[in-house]
Amino acid sequence: MNSQDLTSLTALLEQIRDNQRQQLAHQESALALQREQYELVKKQQERVERIQDRAELLQAKSAQLVSGSRKVLAVILPIIAALLIYLTWLMFRRF
Repeated sequence: MNSQDLTSLTALLEQIRDNQRQQLAHQESALALQREQYELVKKQQERVERIQDRAELLQAKSAQLVSGSRKVLAVILPIIAALLIYLTWLMFRRF
């Protein structure tokens, strides 16, 4: 090999090395971006879980309210019906 071949081979190897470094730098920045995106997704998932837990609590409370109102309605409705029947009886008893 002559010196010109060695010089061009050295330049080629240096260019390969530089390109590899550049590619590693791109990979490093891509990995950093992926890490940031992963952390963002992780935070969003945690937020969704908290919102879901709150929604479940609200649904449980509303179910309790509906259950309680049904019980109250089951007691009050017969009383109202009895009072209406009594009022009707009072009205027709006078005639």
